[in-house]
Amino acid sequence: MSRVTINDVARASGTSKKTVSRVLNNEPNVRDMVRERVLAAVAELNYRPLTSARSLAANRSFMIGLLYDNLSPSYIMEVQAGVLEACEARQYIMMVQPLVSTAPDFVERVEGILSRHQPDGLILTPPITDHPKLLNHLRKNELPFASIAPRQPKDCIGVRLREREAAAAMVEHLVSLGHRRIAHILGDPKHGAGIWRLAGYRDGLKRAGLKENPAYMVQGRFSFESGVAAARQLLALKQRPTAIFAADDDMAVGAIWAAAEAGVSVPAEMSICGFDDTTIATQVWPPLTTVHQPVREMGKRATEELLLRVLGKGEPSMVEVGYEMRMRASTAAAP
Repeated sequence: MSRVTINDVARASGTSKKTVSRVLNNEPNVRDMVRERVLAAVAELNYRPLTSARSLAANRSFMIGLLYDNLSPSYIMEVQAGVLEACEARQYIMMVQPLVSTAPDFVERVEGILSRHQPDGLILTPPITDHPKLLNHLRKNELPFASIAPRQPKDCIGVRLREREAAAAMVEHLVSLGHRRIAHILGDPKHGAGIWRLAGYRDGLKRAGLKENPAYMVQGRFSFESGVAAARQLLALKQRPTAIFAADDDMAVGAIWAAAEAGVSVPAEMSICGFDDTTIATQVWPPLTTVHQPVREMGKRATEELLLRVLGKGEPSMVEVGYEMRMRASTAAAP
């Protein structure tokens, strides 16, 4: 069978090739009745436009690149799902590229990716979203990008969450359960999230009239392994904490693992909670109390803002999304 072409769709719908193209690209100023006829013909003929043909006609690649350097696979998978959903709605494809943002040739590697694939825009995730040399390069070359959780949200478009406020709320929850010795496993200091969540932890302690204990603040790296190592350090203290608030779910699950290793019952002897509410939060036992960050929605919204800029069909902005507290079985009254 020969491949269905845009000319076939135009004939079947009684319109022109240009009109079919405008409908497929979601362009305005097409009458609803005409749009419906074109879409009906597309469905009936099972028409699938060639990306290469669209690219030549529109002088675009119809590709969005997602760059990440993040040790949490569950976080990245959720971001990818959101980016893909927004791309498919606009008939774009998604390119995913893992990178090491601390590598000396990081920006040069990104330049190579841009040269080979020529995406119409980029989605940047932490900590890449705050890489000054890369941001300068993208702005200098006028390549559109959207940032997820940037440190300086006023300087770019994308999406963010009130992470400091959410972290303080989690500490207040632990205080309401009677906990006074509350530890924090810090996130990667290169991430804005690590900085904001530490600030929120400190805010929560201050509001409760609790003094900071440096021994209760242990550095992590947003990974399961760093959560295990940090929790072992806290469990070895002579006066160990009764609660641990980890800056993400992977580290919190690592802390639960370390507690089990040490024979410490969660939550009877120690409460443990996290941040993000990724898939792992409900797969571990006991299920994890955490802050729900709508990661998939954030990936989708960041891509939608980027496409507004790429397609010139609106005024993109820095969108703020809300958070929710998810209370589960890993936290309980202080022993």
